[in-house]
Amino acid sequence: MSTSQRFGSDAVEHAEAVLVEHYPRLVRLAYLTLPDSLGRHARVLLAHKAVQRALPRSGTPAGPAPAEGGTDGSDRHLALVRSRVLRAVLAPGGPATTWARIGRPPVPPFVWGLRLWPPAGGIDEAAQTLSGAPAPVRAAFVLLHLDDLAEDETVRLLGRAGAAEPAGAVRDALALPVGEELLRALRRPEFDASVVSARPTDLLRRRRRARACWAGLAALALTLTLLAVHGSRPDPDVRPAAGSAAASGALDPARLQRVSAEAWSDTARVDFTAWPARGGRTGDRDLLARALGTWAAPGTTPVATTPGTTAEPPARPPQLLYAGELDGRAVVLMRDGDRVMRYGETTTRSSGGRTLDVTRTDDAGVTTAAALTLSRAPDGASARYLLAPWIARAAARDLLRAGDTGHALAVAADGVTAPAAVPPAGGSCASWPVLELTSSTRIVEKHSFVLTDLGALSPVHLTYTPLPDGPAAPARQPREATGPEARATWARLACRLGELRGGAYRAVNVWDFAAAQLPDGAGRAVWSCTRASGWAGPGDVTVLLRLEAGTPQDVARARSTAACGRFGQHLLAGFRWRSPAGRWYLLAAGSRQVSAITATGAVRADAAERTLTAPWAGPDGPVSLMGTLAGGGTVTALDGAGGGRD
Repeated sequence: MSTSQRFGSDAVEHAEAVLVEHYPRLVRLAYLTLPDSLGRHARVLLAHKAVQRALPRSGTPAGPAPAEGGTDGSDRHLALVRSRVLRAVLAPGGPATTWARIGRPPVPPFVWGLRLWPPAGGIDEAAQTLSGAPAPVRAAFVLLHLDDLAEDETVRLLGRAGAAEPAGAVRDALALPVGEELLRALRRPEFDASVVSARPTDLLRRRRRARACWAGLAALALTLTLLAVHGSRPDPDVRPAAGSAAASGALDPARLQRVSAEAWSDTARVDFTAWPARGGRTGDRDLLARALGTWAAPGTTPVATTPGTTAEPPARPPQLLYAGELDGRAVVLMRDGDRVMRYGETTTRSSGGRTLDVTRTDDAGVTTAAALTLSRAPDGASARYLLAPWIARAAARDLLRAGDTGHALAVAADGVTAPAAVPPAGGSCASWPVLELTSSTRIVEKHSFVLTDLGALSPVHLTYTPLPDGPAAPARQPREATGPEARATWARLACRLGELRGGAYRAVNVWDFAAAQLPDGAGRAVWSCTRASGWAGPGDVTVLLRLEAGTPQDVARARSTAACGRFGQHLLAGFRWRSPAGRWYLLAAGSRQVSAITATGAVRADAAERTLTAPWAGPDGPVSLMGTLAGGGTVTALDGAGGGRD
């Protein structure tokens, strides 16, 4: 006799009451667990579908009862409904198994004439934070941070929903970089995840399509009749129908946004929104249609995105930045909100020669919107760039050679540069070519800046922050990497930029925050923090110790942090260092506002200043550092594991 529990009529009524009461929370759980590759419209519909189908029928097996005493207490009905929602959206359970097998997403409900998306309040920021994480990790994030479930209860719930390694998913979810501001936005009472915003698709285009559809159906009926008379039957057409992007008019080349050629010189917003449409094929409707169509349905076209960037098609007509032909390839650049897309194809129009690249460009400005990579040589040694319309002069120089004055780089009338050397992707680092661009005096006077190519669609802006004048002096701001001191510093660190390839970075700043004389006659050392700031806000930092000669030594690293940036100005770092005489020392240094440093553990020492040097007899055992700030408060040492906060 079977002992498995089944839903009775009373249990179904209780489950319905729970589902209605907690509907917004369940929709939020389903939405954030679904992969962001589906797009917001499809995810909204699938989330509501999963929650509404979570209501069991009488006689449905209920599965094992949840353990008592979890976050939900004795309310087993909420736990059971949650597990059914998760099973519907979580791989390898539910429809996701079929999806993985056939390579297509589950079919959402169809909504004709409307495009839906979730409300503001953080849910898209949360989806962006979870981008690339496995589905069980995304589910665990919601259960732990938003539904306030305990870790053990989350593990049990994921296990009942079919997750392969629920404990590992919980650990990975707890390790995600999540800001309190985002969590507060998602928890606000007025934020209801079950509410959706709706806008109509292109009404006139839809009317024309309806007429064309009726005409097509009539022609199809006539064709089928003739084929039936003659006894022949063609193979069925299994091509997918156009998606919501087509329905909204976003894929119509005639609706592309185009900016006037002089817009950049008469606006306070000097960024990609001020780029005019340039290139010799901006009027080629067929090329533009292929670019838009590939963006909407890439098929076999390889798609490259920077981390944290979605490749979903635009919801509205994008802005055309460039369409032209270079070195045997047609190239199209378009901007959709905070994203830029590059489409390329061989001039023979071979489908195998198509490429699609998408990168994010949040809050780009005069420098970070100054150039985009149009094409690369087959050997990867050079590239052509499209420069912003406000760039008056361009030069190429070697960042490894501080005294290199560079040479002028030819720029065509449409803003396309001649081929310029790019930094090596691997092997020896004998040179590091960069672009030095100068803005037009129509927007700023005597402003030159440096960009480096790290293999992405958007080059990276390089800056430098010199040593502070003293604790009483105001904090210094990053400067362009064009002055003698900046050139000398970057010449020592240029080859380290290769470690940043493949990341979604907008700028890299070297901040020299302290300097001190080393013991045993080792000379002067400079402490610097290199911050690679991402388009999304957080950045990756590396603290280095630069001696007068030799390779800079790594002191500490941290990822997805505010340290060494505008909102992380207090810094403390320590390092176990061996002098030329063979003796070990603890070295520590703090930023401008650090007035004293205390070391405890294997080394006990104090310094009433911003640097500390103490003998280390071991050198074994842990050491803790604490810095006292001049204005009050303390700061811990940056160590990549939670340190570095005041």
